[in-house]
Amino acid sequence: MVGCVGPGSTEVPRNSIGNFSVSLAVKDLAVSRAFYENLGFKQIAGQAAQNYLILQNDDCTIGLFQGMFEQNILTFNPGWDRQAERLEPFADVREIQRQLKAKGLTLQIEVDESTTGPASLVLVDPDGNPILIDQHVETP
Repeated sequence: MVGCVGPGSTEVPRNSIGNFSVSLAVKDLAVSRAFYENLGFKQIAGQAAQNYLILQNDDCTIGLFQGMFEQNILTFNPGWDRQAERLEPFADVREIQRQLKAKGLTLQIEVDESTTGPASLVLVDPDGNPILIDQHVETP
């Protein structure tokens, strides 16, 4: 079974699809950053010069992306904990892809099964919300 990581969890089960965040498509990065900082979020990664920032508030992580996406995206990062540190063990994105396809889910973007390391896949939920499973670390 593919699952999520619970709030406050430091260990990720082998069947997890990864650390969760919401990637927001923003019109003005500086305005959005100021807004979320007023809500208590702090920048932990990203660069304004590259049109993206990653912010956290407690167990919540959001990414602000200007000019990169057309709509907001639910994002999962296999192999990363909440601080973007490598986890061991973790389910590789290719393993996750095989599980999703075995369940009959349609993927809009698939990972090349002959590769290893960083890769991503995209699927869309029944309401049209895109889900990005984006692995940034080498295959376990």
